Amino acid sequence: MKIAVSIGDLNGIGIELALRSHEEIKHLCKPHYMIDRKMLEEAAALLRLPIPDDFITHPVEAEPFAITPGHVTKESGTYAYASFLKAIELAKNAEADAITTLPIHKKAWELAGVPYKGHTDALADIFGKEAIMMIGTPQLFTALFTHHIPLKEVPSKIELEPLSDFLITLYHEIKEEKIGVLGLNPHAGDNGLLGDEEEIITAAIKIANDTLLEEVFVGPLVPDTAFTPHMREHIHYYVCMYHDQGLIPVKTLYFDEGINVSLNLPIIRTSVDHGTAFDKAYQNRHLSNISYRNAVKEAVRLVEKKKYFKI
Repeated sequence: MKIAVSIGDLNGIGIELALRSHEEIKHLCKPHYMIDRKMLEEAAALLRLPIPDDFITHPVEAEPFAITPGHVTKESGTYAYASFLKAIELAKNAEADAITTLPIHKKAWELAGVPYKGHTDALADIFGKEAIMMIGTPQLFTALFTHHIPLKEVPSKIELEPLSDFLITLYHEIKEEKIGVLGLNPHAGDNGLLGDEEEIITAAIKIANDTLLEEVFVGPLVPDTAFTPHMREHIHYYVCMYHDQGLIPVKTLYFDEGINVSLNLPIIRTSVDHGTAFDKAYQNRHLSNISYRNAVKEAVRLVEKKKYFKI
Protein backbone atom coordinates (compact mmCIF):
# COMPACT_ATOMS: atom_id res chain seq x y z
CA MET A 1 0.00 0.00 0.00
CA LYS A 2 1.40 3.41 -0.99
CA ILE A 3 1.11 6.36 1.42
CA ALA A 4 2.07 9.88 0.31
CA VAL A 5 3.75 11.69 3.21
CA SER A 6 3.72 15.50 3.12
CA ILE A 7 6.82 16.61 4.94
CA GLY A 8 5.45 19.55 6.92
CA ASP A 9 7.51 22.56 7.97
CA LEU A 10 11.16 21.85 7.20
CA ASN A 11 12.25 24.17 10.01
CA GLY A 12 10.56 21.77 12.44
CA ILE A 13 10.78 18.10 13.38
CA GLY A 14 8.84 16.55 10.49
CA ILE A 15 11.78 15.61 8.31
CA GLU A 16 13.65 14.10 11.28
CA LEU A 17 10.61 11.98 12.13
CA ALA A 18 10.45 10.82 8.52
CA LEU A 19 14.13 9.88 8.35
CA ARG A 20 14.40 8.23 11.75
CA SER A 21 11.11 6.34 11.37
CA HIS A 22 11.55 5.16 7.78
CA GLU A 23 12.69 1.62 8.60
CA GLU A 24 9.66 1.15 10.84
CA ILE A 25 7.15 2.86 8.54
CA LYS A 26 8.16 0.90 5.44
CA HIS A 27 6.98 -2.29 7.15
CA LEU A 28 3.49 -0.75 7.42
CA CYS A 29 3.25 0.62 3.88
CA LYS A 30 5.32 1.92 0.98
CA PRO A 31 5.95 5.54 1.96
CA HIS A 32 6.54 8.21 -0.67
CA TYR A 33 7.86 11.54 0.63
CA MET A 34 6.87 14.89 -0.86
CA ILE A 35 10.26 16.61 -0.85
CA ASP A 36 12.93 17.55 -3.37
CA ARG A 37 16.20 15.66 -3.19
CA LYS A 38 18.13 18.90 -2.62
CA MET A 39 16.05 19.87 0.40
CA LEU A 40 16.24 16.32 1.74
CA GLU A 41 20.02 16.33 1.50
CA GLU A 42 20.23 19.71 3.24
CA ALA A 43 18.00 18.53 6.10
CA ALA A 44 19.85 15.21 6.45
CA ALA A 45 23.20 17.03 6.57
CA LEU A 46 21.97 19.35 9.32
CA LEU A 47 20.71 16.35 11.26
CA ARG A 48 23.83 14.30 10.50
CA LEU A 49 21.58 11.43 9.43
CA PRO A 50 21.99 9.10 6.45
CA ILE A 51 19.31 9.01 3.76
CA PRO A 52 17.98 5.46 3.34
CA ASP A 53 18.51 4.00 -0.14
CA ASP A 54 14.78 3.28 -0.49
CA PHE A 55 13.64 6.74 0.65
CA ILE A 56 11.38 7.59 -2.33
CA THR A 57 10.92 11.31 -2.97
CA HIS A 58 8.71 13.44 -5.23
CA PRO A 59 9.68 17.01 -6.19
CA VAL A 60 7.26 19.74 -5.18
CA GLU A 61 6.41 23.05 -6.84
CA ALA A 62 8.31 25.35 -4.51
CA GLU A 63 11.74 26.93 -4.60
CA PRO A 64 14.47 25.38 -2.43
CA PHE A 65 15.41 27.53 0.55
CA ALA A 66 17.89 27.63 3.41
CA ILE A 67 16.54 25.69 6.39
CA THR A 68 16.59 27.75 9.59
CA PRO A 69 15.81 25.34 12.43
CA GLY A 70 13.21 26.52 14.90
CA HIS A 71 12.18 29.65 12.98
CA VAL A 72 8.90 30.67 11.40
CA THR A 73 9.55 31.73 7.82
CA LYS A 74 7.57 32.48 4.70
CA GLU A 75 9.77 30.08 2.70
CA SER A 76 9.14 27.13 5.00
CA GLY A 77 5.40 27.83 4.88
CA THR A 78 5.43 27.94 1.09
CA TYR A 79 7.33 24.67 0.90
CA ALA A 80 5.11 22.91 3.45
CA TYR A 81 1.99 23.88 1.52
CA ALA A 82 3.52 22.73 -1.78
CA SER A 83 4.43 19.39 -0.18
CA PHE A 84 0.84 19.00 1.00
CA LEU A 85 -0.55 19.80 -2.45
CA LYS A 86 1.77 17.23 -4.02
CA ALA A 87 0.49 14.55 -1.65
CA ILE A 88 -3.09 15.45 -2.57
CA GLU A 89 -2.19 15.26 -6.26
CA LEU A 90 -0.86 11.72 -5.87
CA ALA A 91 -3.96 10.61 -3.98
CA LYS A 92 -6.34 12.24 -6.48
CA ASN A 93 -4.54 10.52 -9.36
CA ALA A 94 -4.64 7.14 -7.60
CA GLU A 95 -0.84 7.17 -7.38
CA ALA A 96 -1.18 6.87 -3.61
CA ASP A 97 -3.83 5.11 -1.51
CA ALA A 98 -3.87 7.79 1.20
CA ILE A 99 -1.90 10.71 2.56
CA THR A 100 -0.31 11.29 5.96
CA THR A 101 0.72 14.80 6.92
CA LEU A 102 3.60 15.81 9.15
CA PRO A 103 3.26 19.03 11.20
CA ILE A 104 2.99 22.48 9.68
CA HIS A 105 3.26 25.87 11.36
CA LYS A 106 0.08 27.90 10.82
CA LYS A 107 1.89 31.25 11.07
CA ALA A 108 4.35 30.16 8.37
CA TRP A 109 1.40 29.32 6.12
CA GLU A 110 -0.02 32.77 6.82
CA LEU A 111 3.29 34.44 5.97
CA ALA A 112 3.36 32.45 2.74
CA GLY A 113 -0.07 33.76 1.79
CA VAL A 114 -1.77 30.38 2.16
CA PRO A 115 -5.48 31.20 2.68
CA TYR A 116 -6.16 28.37 5.15
CA LYS A 117 -5.69 27.88 8.89
CA GLY A 118 -4.55 24.31 8.40
CA HIS A 119 -4.83 21.04 6.53
CA THR A 120 -8.51 20.39 7.32
CA ASP A 121 -9.69 23.79 6.09
CA ALA A 122 -7.62 23.41 2.93
CA LEU A 123 -8.98 19.94 2.19
CA ALA A 124 -12.58 21.07 2.67
CA ASP A 125 -12.10 23.92 0.20
CA ILE A 126 -10.07 21.95 -2.35
CA PHE A 127 -12.67 19.18 -2.53
CA GLY A 128 -15.73 21.36 -1.93
CA LYS A 129 -16.91 19.16 0.94
CA GLU A 130 -17.37 19.66 4.66
CA ALA A 131 -14.49 17.69 6.15
CA ILE A 132 -15.12 15.90 9.45
CA MET A 133 -12.28 16.25 11.96
CA MET A 134 -11.72 13.18 14.13
CA ILE A 135 -9.01 13.16 16.81
CA GLY A 136 -7.67 10.33 18.94
CA THR A 137 -6.40 6.78 18.95
CA PRO A 138 -8.04 3.37 18.42
CA GLN A 139 -8.78 3.38 22.17
CA LEU A 140 -10.64 6.70 21.96
CA PHE A 141 -11.66 8.74 18.92
CA THR A 142 -13.67 11.95 19.10
CA ALA A 143 -15.37 13.43 16.03
CA LEU A 144 -15.97 17.16 16.29
CA PHE A 145 -19.32 18.54 15.13
CA THR A 146 -17.85 22.04 15.38
CA HIS A 147 -14.15 22.73 15.76
CA HIS A 148 -12.32 26.01 15.10
CA ILE A 149 -15.04 28.48 16.06
CA PRO A 150 -15.54 30.61 19.20
CA LEU A 151 -17.32 28.78 21.99
CA LYS A 152 -20.12 31.37 22.09
CA GLU A 153 -21.10 30.39 18.52
CA VAL A 154 -21.47 26.66 19.22
CA PRO A 155 -25.11 26.60 20.52
CA SER A 156 -26.40 28.33 17.38
CA LYS A 157 -24.68 25.70 15.21
CA ILE A 158 -26.59 22.83 16.81
CA GLU A 159 -29.43 22.44 14.34
CA LEU A 160 -31.42 19.33 13.55
CA GLU A 161 -30.64 18.72 9.89
CA PRO A 162 -26.90 19.54 9.96
CA LEU A 163 -26.37 17.40 13.06
CA SER A 164 -28.37 14.40 11.83
CA ASP A 165 -26.57 14.60 8.47
CA PHE A 166 -23.24 14.74 10.31
CA LEU A 167 -24.09 11.61 12.30
CA ILE A 168 -25.17 9.65 9.24
CA THR A 169 -22.09 10.72 7.27
CA LEU A 170 -19.79 9.82 10.16
CA TYR A 171 -21.26 6.34 10.37
CA HIS A 172 -20.76 5.72 6.67
CA GLU A 173 -17.15 6.89 6.98
CA ILE A 174 -16.11 4.75 9.97
CA LYS A 175 -18.72 1.93 10.10
CA GLU A 176 -18.57 1.55 13.88
CA GLU A 177 -21.35 -0.31 15.68
CA LYS A 178 -21.66 2.04 18.68
CA ILE A 179 -20.97 5.78 18.74
CA GLY A 180 -21.65 8.02 21.74
CA VAL A 181 -23.03 11.54 21.24
CA LEU A 182 -22.32 14.11 23.93
CA GLY A 183 -24.75 16.72 25.13
CA LEU A 184 -23.73 20.36 25.06
CA ASN A 185 -24.69 21.49 28.54
CA PRO A 186 -23.73 20.37 32.06
CA HIS A 187 -25.66 17.22 33.00
CA ALA A 188 -26.74 17.05 29.31
CA GLY A 189 -29.20 19.85 30.04
CA ASP A 190 -30.78 18.15 33.07
CA ASN A 191 -34.15 17.84 31.32
CA GLY A 192 -34.10 21.45 30.16
CA LEU A 193 -33.06 23.03 33.46
CA LEU A 194 -29.56 23.84 32.17
CA GLY A 195 -30.30 24.31 28.47
CA ASP A 196 -32.46 22.84 25.74
CA GLU A 197 -29.95 22.04 22.97
CA GLU A 198 -30.17 18.39 24.03
CA GLU A 199 -33.69 18.26 22.60
CA ILE A 200 -32.18 18.87 19.15
CA ILE A 201 -29.38 16.38 19.79
CA THR A 202 -31.91 13.72 20.87
CA ALA A 203 -33.99 14.29 17.75
CA ALA A 204 -30.90 14.15 15.51
CA ILE A 205 -29.85 10.84 17.08
CA LYS A 206 -33.30 9.40 16.40
CA ILE A 207 -33.26 10.53 12.76
CA ALA A 208 -29.79 9.03 12.24
CA ASN A 209 -30.67 5.70 13.86
CA ASP A 210 -33.98 5.48 11.98
CA THR A 211 -32.18 6.19 8.71
CA LEU A 212 -29.51 3.57 9.39
CA LEU A 213 -32.09 1.06 10.70
CA GLU A 214 -29.74 0.41 13.62
CA GLU A 215 -29.22 1.82 17.11
CA VAL A 216 -25.74 3.08 16.30
CA PHE A 217 -25.80 6.40 18.16
CA VAL A 218 -26.42 6.66 21.90
CA GLY A 219 -26.98 9.82 23.92
CA PRO A 220 -27.03 12.65 24.60
CA LEU A 221 -24.36 11.57 27.08
CA VAL A 222 -23.50 13.66 30.12
CA PRO A 223 -20.15 15.23 29.15
CA ASP A 224 -18.47 14.89 32.56
CA THR A 225 -19.03 11.12 32.74
CA ALA A 226 -18.87 10.18 29.05
CA PHE A 227 -15.16 9.33 29.15
CA THR A 228 -14.96 7.38 32.40
CA PRO A 229 -13.17 4.00 32.23
CA HIS A 230 -16.53 2.22 32.49
CA MET A 231 -17.97 4.10 29.52
CA ARG A 232 -14.84 3.60 27.44
CA GLU A 233 -15.12 -0.16 27.91
CA HIS A 234 -18.21 -0.02 25.70
CA ILE A 235 -17.70 3.04 23.48
CA HIS A 236 -14.52 4.01 21.63
CA TYR A 237 -15.98 6.63 19.26
CA TYR A 238 -17.72 9.81 20.37
CA VAL A 239 -19.31 12.82 18.70
CA CYS A 240 -18.48 16.04 20.54
CA MET A 241 -20.25 19.34 20.10
CA TYR A 242 -17.16 21.55 20.23
CA HIS A 243 -13.38 21.50 20.02
CA ASP A 244 -12.25 21.25 23.64
CA GLN A 245 -15.03 18.84 24.58
CA GLY A 246 -13.35 16.30 22.33
CA LEU A 247 -9.69 17.21 22.60
CA ILE A 248 -9.30 17.53 26.37
CA PRO A 249 -10.03 13.83 27.08
CA VAL A 250 -7.96 12.62 24.13
CA LYS A 251 -4.94 14.74 24.99
CA THR A 252 -5.20 13.98 28.70
CA LEU A 253 -5.32 10.23 28.19
CA TYR A 254 -3.30 9.75 24.98
CA PHE A 255 -1.19 12.88 24.48
CA ASP A 256 1.73 11.20 22.68
CA GLU A 257 -0.43 8.78 20.71
CA GLY A 258 -3.18 10.94 19.23
CA ILE A 259 -3.70 11.53 15.54
CA ASN A 260 -5.94 13.69 13.35
CA VAL A 261 -8.16 12.08 10.71
CA SER A 262 -10.04 13.96 7.97
CA LEU A 263 -13.26 12.20 6.93
CA ASN A 264 -15.98 12.81 4.33
CA LEU A 265 -13.46 13.48 1.56
CA PRO A 266 -12.64 11.70 -1.72
CA ILE A 267 -9.22 10.84 -0.27
CA ILE A 268 -8.03 9.43 3.05
CA ARG A 269 -5.92 11.78 5.13
CA THR A 270 -4.38 11.17 8.54
CA SER A 271 -1.94 13.34 10.45
CA VAL A 272 0.15 13.55 13.56
CA ASP A 273 -1.66 15.47 16.29
CA HIS A 274 1.30 17.53 17.43
CA GLY A 275 3.13 20.61 16.27
CA THR A 276 6.45 21.42 14.69
CA ALA A 277 8.33 21.36 18.04
CA PHE A 278 10.69 24.12 16.98
CA ASP A 279 12.41 23.87 20.39
CA LYS A 280 13.59 20.36 19.48
CA ALA A 281 14.20 20.75 15.76
CA TYR A 282 17.62 19.63 14.45
CA GLN A 283 18.98 19.10 17.96
CA ASN A 284 19.08 15.29 17.75
CA ARG A 285 17.02 15.09 20.92
CA HIS A 286 14.69 12.19 21.61
CA LEU A 287 11.55 12.47 19.50
CA SER A 288 8.52 10.27 20.03
CA ASN A 289 7.24 8.89 16.73
CA ILE A 290 4.16 7.23 18.23
CA SER A 291 1.74 9.75 16.72
CA TYR A 292 3.37 9.49 13.29
CA ARG A 293 3.34 5.71 13.40
CA ASN A 294 -0.30 5.68 14.52
CA ALA A 295 -1.25 8.10 11.74
CA VAL A 296 0.24 5.78 9.11
CA LYS A 297 -1.39 2.74 10.71
CA GLU A 298 -4.79 4.43 10.68
CA ALA A 299 -4.37 5.45 7.04
CA VAL A 300 -3.65 1.83 6.15
CA ARG A 301 -6.58 0.60 8.27
CA LEU A 302 -9.02 3.04 6.66
CA VAL A 303 -7.90 2.10 3.15
CA GLU A 304 -8.41 -1.57 3.93
CA LYS A 305 -11.76 -0.89 5.60
CA LYS A 306 -13.05 1.13 2.66
CA LYS A 307 -12.02 -1.66 0.31
CA TYR A 308 -13.81 -4.21 2.50
CA PHE A 309 -17.03 -2.19 2.74
CA LYS A 310 -16.58 -0.83 -0.82
CA ILE A 311 -17.25 2.68 0.51
